[in-house]
Amino acid sequence: MKRWEKRGGDGLKKTIALLLLIFLCVWTYWRTDGDDQNPFLITDYSRLHPVKVERVVQGQEEQQLIQLVREAKERNLTISIAGQRHSQGGHTYYEDGIVIDMSAYNKVLEVDPEARTIRVQAGASWADVQQAIHPYGLSVKNMQSQNIFTVGGSISVNAHGRDLRNGSLIQSVQSFRLLTADGQVRDVSRANNAELFPLALGGYGLFGLILDVTLSLTDDEVLQLTTDRLQAEEYPDYFRRQVLGDERVRLHLARLSVQPGEGYFREMYALNYVTDPEADLNDYRRLEGREQGVLPAKILFNLNREFAWGRAWFWPLQQRYFEAQEGKRLSRNNAMASESAFMEYHQPGENDLLQEYFIPVDAFPAFVREMGEIVAGENLDLLNVTVRYVGKDDEAVLSYATEDMFGLVCLFHASLSKEEQDRFQSGLRKIIDAAIRHDGTYYLPYYAYPSLSQFRRAYTRSGEFFAAKDRYDPQHVFMNYFMEQYGGDHQ
Repeated sequence: MKRWEKRGGDGLKKTIALLLLIFLCVWTYWRTDGDDQNPFLITDYSRLHPVKVERVVQGQEEQQLIQLVREAKERNLTISIAGQRHSQGGHTYYEDGIVIDMSAYNKVLEVDPEARTIRVQAGASWADVQQAIHPYGLSVKNMQSQNIFTVGGSISVNAHGRDLRNGSLIQSVQSFRLLTADGQVRDVSRANNAELFPLALGGYGLFGLILDVTLSLTDDEVLQLTTDRLQAEEYPDYFRRQVLGDERVRLHLARLSVQPGEGYFREMYALNYVTDPEADLNDYRRLEGREQGVLPAKILFNLNREFAWGRAWFWPLQQRYFEAQEGKRLSRNNAMASESAFMEYHQPGENDLLQEYFIPVDAFPAFVREMGEIVAGENLDLLNVTVRYVGKDDEAVLSYATEDMFGLVCLFHASLSKEEQDRFQSGLRKIIDAAIRHDGTYYLPYYAYPSLSQFRRAYTRSGEFFAAKDRYDPQHVFMNYFMEQYGGDHQ
């Protein structure tokens, strides 16, 4: 009898286990049934526009890349160029086209310590650059705020970072070699093929495949971190006097409160990295490797993402954390690269999406007030706002810094469903209208929420850009969704 009872109990346990397994399979299928999780489609970090491509090819050798471009031209195919694929507007792929993944095309070709230059293949990451120049006591002039991105990708979006004195990346580029749609490799600089220089830098891969780049460098040095609390209306005056006006300050960023309450879109804190000539660089120059404290930071940021009370905690926790860093010394190379792993997010059907707005320095307080009202009125889920400075850029045809600007880097959380995306787009377009009213612009690497009219008002040289595209690439061999969205009728 006991044997039968035992067999019956074992059978019940197996049945329960089987039912649980079936439930988990059905639940997992339901959660991952969207196109954003389809492994047979290609997309970028946004996961907003998954499509099928003809093939993905790893860039390996120059002659291979030349043959790919000639093949695409002969077969009437399109080519898109990918690095880390952190652009979020379909810049790195196109339906039924060839995607060239340049991340393996990543050799450091030459470091010239005397000239303070480095030449690297376009797929090299900024971490690769830092490793190569570190032994010579050199540092990059500017780069994105994380060092995980490729050099080719960064200059293709004309990125900016924390450095105050060197503007967007176009200012650091001396020259590059460009494989154009006719299958030719051109040396491009301010002296050679000069028209292509401001078109390809900030050109989103539409003028050809950047093969390698020569960058100008600066000296590595010891920096000391200082922090200040202030109000948004004080920020332009504070920045001019205590940041830009102090030659010792090398790097800068600020954060703006999105915590509900009195400090909402009013409270700020600023982080300044001030040169410390008395400190010995040898004591601080070891490059940081693996990020520390990722798990606790990820948990805290997820609480900020998921719960109102988590957001209420997150702002004061950030303030206390950075105030605790007051006086910390570190090398310029380490200060240039911030942590990013804790922000990675991969939940099906929803995502964290970046947008960035560039506002003239004096217009900052008025824009911030208006933006805060829009975010609240449209019920947009805004997780974080980081503020950086970018000096005026007269070179890039698609320049976002039409004068000295503050860039507000905004991390939103949103559903990827069509209904919610339509609502999200409506709210963002109101923010873009506000930015344009204040003589501002917005950043183009992110998803194409702006209307064609908004794009043309923000980027007044866009007609010139797309007309040049038609001259250099009349067949549109190099193609992506940015071109499809905004470049069809450029008259």
